[in-house]
Amino acid sequence: MTLKRALTAEQLRFTCNADELGFNTTAELLPCKNIIGQKRAEKAMEFGLLVKHDGYNIFVAGAAGTGKRSYTLEAVRKIAEKEPAPDDWLYVYNFENDNEPLALNLPAGWGSKFKMEIEELLTELRELIPKAFSSEEYERQKAAYFKKLQEMRASLLEKFNQKAEEEGFVLKKTSGGFITVPVIDGKEISDEEYNNLDNETRELFERKSTEIQLKAMDIIRRIQKVEKEVKAKVKKLDRQTALMQTGDLFENLQQKYKEFPRIIRYLQLFQEDVLDNLDYFRSEDEDGTAGLPWLQRQKIEQHSRRYAINLIVDNKEAQGAPVVMETNPTYYNLIGRMEYENHFGTLATDFTMITAGALHRANGGYLILQVRDLLQNLQAWGTLKRVLKTKETKIENLGEQLALFAVTNIKAEPIPIKVKVILIGSPLYYHLLYNLDEDFRKLFKIKVDFSTEMERNQENIKQLCGFIAEVCQRKGMRHFHKEAVAEVIEYIARLTGDQQKLSLSFNEILELIYEAEAWAKLEGRELVYKNHVQQAVKAKEYRSDKYKEQLLEMISRGQILIDVDGETVGQVNGLAVIDLGEYRFGRPYRITASAFAGRHGIINIERESEMSGKIHDKGVLILSGYLGQKYARLMPLTLSASICFEQQYHGVDGDSASGAELYALASALSGLPVQQGIAVTGSVNQKGDFQPVGGVTEKIEGFFFTCKIKGLTGRQGVIIPEGNISNLMLSPEVIEAVEKGDFKIYPIKHITEGFEILFGCTPDIVDQRIIKTLKHFNELTKGRSC
Repeated sequence: MTLKRALTAEQLRFTCNADELGFNTTAELLPCKNIIGQKRAEKAMEFGLLVKHDGYNIFVAGAAGTGKRSYTLEAVRKIAEKEPAPDDWLYVYNFENDNEPLALNLPAGWGSKFKMEIEELLTELRELIPKAFSSEEYERQKAAYFKKLQEMRASLLEKFNQKAEEEGFVLKKTSGGFITVPVIDGKEISDEEYNNLDNETRELFERKSTEIQLKAMDIIRRIQKVEKEVKAKVKKLDRQTALMQTGDLFENLQQKYKEFPRIIRYLQLFQEDVLDNLDYFRSEDEDGTAGLPWLQRQKIEQHSRRYAINLIVDNKEAQGAPVVMETNPTYYNLIGRMEYENHFGTLATDFTMITAGALHRANGGYLILQVRDLLQNLQAWGTLKRVLKTKETKIENLGEQLALFAVTNIKAEPIPIKVKVILIGSPLYYHLLYNLDEDFRKLFKIKVDFSTEMERNQENIKQLCGFIAEVCQRKGMRHFHKEAVAEVIEYIARLTGDQQKLSLSFNEILELIYEAEAWAKLEGRELVYKNHVQQAVKAKEYRSDKYKEQLLEMISRGQILIDVDGETVGQVNGLAVIDLGEYRFGRPYRITASAFAGRHGIINIERESEMSGKIHDKGVLILSGYLGQKYARLMPLTLSASICFEQQYHGVDGDSASGAELYALASALSGLPVQQGIAVTGSVNQKGDFQPVGGVTEKIEGFFFTCKIKGLTGRQGVIIPEGNISNLMLSPEVIEAVEKGDFKIYPIKHITEGFEILFGCTPDIVDQRIIKTLKHFNELTKGRSC
């Protein structure tokens, strides 16, 4: 068998040719302001914004840093500016039920005009009404009514007094009415004299007194009736007087808003309320209410609030439909709230203290929310769903039943809502809501799925160059030389772990652009060059690679046992990736296997110690399947073996080490030593196929730096699955070592292709030795019950 050929340096990394970019610096390029590499998302967004039916709200799903927020805002604004501005909304006093304020709507811009006109109307009413009641004609008519009342009252009382005198009594008026005092011989008698009268005389006086009292009650009723009639006439006079002065004001307003029936009805009730409460307007003179007692002044001011206009949504400045991005979607910020004032220990509110929420401001347009923020706020998600289902907003305060103070509440009329909601979040939130919330799939029927990577082709590279130019122009930064741009594009490809892909993680791309420009600024250069990009990458890695350096130090000092030279039976260097979130790096692990006679099969020590994940457990179980189909078709697979990740104390998962584990087990069974300078990464199936794994670039680099600190010999390298060749984006240092022949990368398709690399012999020899060992174990265990 011929030794598997190692990869060339050209196969280990995608290299961007700066000369093929077609420019010298990004200053020559047209800035690219469009979203890059998201055609699927663009089409979904366009369709979602086009459909206006119920339930066609949008969920924008994508990883952080892919530009989904900025794209969503731009795409929605582009559509919204072509749509008409929605109505203004205002709350007004309900003259028929003061506990239920009315919600009125007017075309965009009309709300502020209406509010101003009502304020001007009130100003004129406060001027005209007092003047109307100070006119001579009004005073004359009013005086005539009261004069008639006084004359009638005097006439009735005079007749009543005469009648009482005829019956021998004198009438005296008290706070409770009239009392009768007996008169004998023209003289009022005292209570003592009255008691000394004979019974017959007293009975006569009492009978006459009763008759007079009844007569007095009748006269009082007649007087009260006349007073009531006069008051009604005065009130009618007041209404007529006020109406003559103010009627034109209301008629003009009603004529202006004749196309809005609810406004007309409000103005009619407004006018009736003014005419019914003229005293509040007559109390105001040139000095206003300043000269009145405090309580009376408060009463007048409180009454005046009912005529206010609470314009909660004003679209007079709107250029198209509103686009609202609510960054803090709490219950109240979404639905609005009612503020409260302390009135003598009671929290009171009215329609003037209603404030709009994001749903009100976005009514007739678009509301953009971050789903994570939405779900973190109490009642916010449920409230949003209720609004989308009922198509109206109902302002209610939370926790009123738990309030510690007395609260005066109102029930504001709900406002009809027509809004398209766009949620932005990770795919995890989308799938959780889709599967766990039955309303979600009915309300959010459009998914805009953002990719994390795109194909590496000339068009996409051109757009990335334009993106860099746009950033430099927008931020007023130094422009990039073509070689610097090529270095950035190579970095973008490395982020994906694929030579044929480019990353769409714009947060990380922008960080590199900003930091490279900072290095150029430090050097006083007018352009950003390749070395500045390289410095930025190295500096970023240096800020995060403390744990990597500590690990390499422990390996170099022999605290972590890793051999990179020589041969050992049953021992292979496996590779893993340590992911710290902001930084990933590879590290080697010593994997050991031992085999002996018995019937326990393959024991996964990590599993037995509860430090193994399910995927790793599956990978180890697959090894039994491979050994069985390969070596035990004609005899039982009788063995005991153990596999262990040495010096691993934090748990292990994934199947990328199953290939290394199989090589360690094959070495233990065959007795053939393994070359310790060769590390292995790759998973294996029951047929022995070597399957691609993740993080192959980081794993190779991790083993390379381990070999470097312990000394490169030219016999070191890594075995990887052939399917991972396109995933290689190795650092220049590793590529340089490969070019010199100090380090090698071996791609294989089947597990047996690695036997000659690791054992130095053909697969046939390995198979023969393994079969011989298994037969020996089988013979030893015959008849045993172990």
